[in-house]
Amino acid sequence: MINNLKNFLNEEQDPKAVEKVADKLNSMMMTDETVTYIAVQKKPAITIAPECIALTNKRIIFFRSKNMGLSTEYEDIIWKDVLDSHLKENIWGAEFKVQTVKGTEHMIDFLPKAQARKLLAVVQEQEEVQKEVRRQLDLEDKRASANRLVVSASSTNQSTETSDDKQKHADPVETLQKLKTLLDNGLILQEEYDAKKAEVLARM
Repeated sequence: MINNLKNFLNEEQDPKAVEKVADKLNSMMMTDETVTYIAVQKKPAITIAPECIALTNKRIIFFRSKNMGLSTEYEDIIWKDVLDSHLKENIWGAEFKVQTVKGTEHMIDFLPKAQARKLLAVVQEQEEVQKEVRRQLDLEDKRASANRLVVSASSTNQSTETSDDKQKHADPVETLQKLKTLLDNGLILQEEYDAKKAEVLARM
């Protein structure tokens, strides 16, 4: 719920446009969702129904006017899907663009430069947060894959030890090399490496 519209008029947004966006936002807000910023398009000529962007703690929402302002089209992007944002300034204002991890692109032009810069700052802060989230998830996936590889290698070693004495001595060394490679590449932790190494050495 948006209670104080004055909080969204700091960069000379059109009060009437912000009020219209606020009315629409109040009916589409999710649980625990709050609005952090609203930017309003300002074309050189008079615009009856300018396009707007609203930023919340959960997503970016584009408001696009259709049919001479008689209808509105909405595009929303949740923060985890935001990949990158760009700002291009020109004589008549600024063009703000958002790219998603799915390869889609969303853009709004003729934004006042002060509003566009504020948009970029807020969005880039969220980009950094989401990059760290994706990095942590990717690291967890790699660790899980590395653990499966180590378990698989250990199982192979155990089965060959009972059938081939020569292979018994070769496999532990190969396993240790694989473990060291995984450690050097940051795919397993030092503690995991030490534990697996101890297991392998105990079988030699």
